[in-house]
Amino acid sequence: MSILVLGLILFLGTHSVHMLAPRFRERVVARIGLLPWKGLYSLVSIAGFVLIVIGFGMARADSHLLYASPAWLRHLNALFTLAAFVLVAAAYVPRNHLKAKIGHPMLAGVKLWALGHLLAIGYLHDVVLFGAFLVWAVADFAVSRRRDRAAGIVYPAGTAMGDVLAVVIGVAAWAIFAFLLHLRLIGVSPFI
Repeated sequence: MSILVLGLILFLGTHSVHMLAPRFRERVVARIGLLPWKGLYSLVSIAGFVLIVIGFGMARADSHLLYASPAWLRHLNALFTLAAFVLVAAAYVPRNHLKAKIGHPMLAGVKLWALGHLLAIGYLHDVVLFGAFLVWAVADFAVSRRRDRAAGIVYPAGTAMGDVLAVVIGVAAWAIFAFLLHLRLIGVSPFI
């Protein structure tokens, strides 16, 4: 479990620098340059992600059930995850109503993904992983929205084409992951 926690600290920690120390990035970039900062940031993030994968696999081998969820929550989790994929797609598709309204649809997607998994799966390693991502996403969303309001940021208005693209890309990515990749990569079929 300690490797999983270390990976979460590294990965989520690098993704929290803007929340915890807003001027830190600017100071480091001024000192070492933008490309070295991006390289260092990427290396630490990748190391954290690798440790999360390794630590999660090790923790699954010695799993401890904290709570048992009813089977219907797995289906609800599939819907939450579908919505999360659409939200993540909306973060990258230009001019869609989700981005215009929410501002940070990727963080909203991470919240839905993590919450759905916490509702459906009650093993300790799952609670640590998804709980950490949920806490991080809630905090980052709140800080980011507050920062946007303070800076007067207004996102471009959404269009029907942007909405359609976000939904089609999100649903397609979800279907590929849910039906083809989840079992192969995670070792669990989301629909059994």
